[in-house]
Amino acid sequence: MSYFRKKLERRTFSQDRYYILIKRQREGRATFNELTELDEIVNRVPDIRDLVIRENFGEDENETDNPTNNPLNQTPTTAIHPMQHQNLWSRIKNWVNRNFNEQISTTKEKKLAPLF
Repeated sequence: MSYFRKKLERRTFSQDRYYILIKRQREGRATFNELTELDEIVNRVPDIRDLVIRENFGEDENETDNPTNNPLNQTPTTAIHPMQHQNLWSRIKNWVNRNFNEQISTTKEKKLAPLF
């Protein structure tokens, strides 16, 4: 009957407190002080921070179980271009063009009243 026992899991105090506070937050019973403590734990403990990042911004476990090699299951991906930093002159040029175009577009919309 010993094979029915749950495996022991070693946790630090911070990990244990994190799971308690997350449970209270999801149930909607967490106080402001508990949410502040949760924020401090996430910022202080690198393992918990990685866990939070993977849970919130990583792929779900359910998505990794689905086979994606089948062409029917693949979703079209959009190309992600890295952000290129602009030098000073290109930023000034873009700013002038933006302001000049806005001024022209607003003057076209204004209708002049007839003089007579």
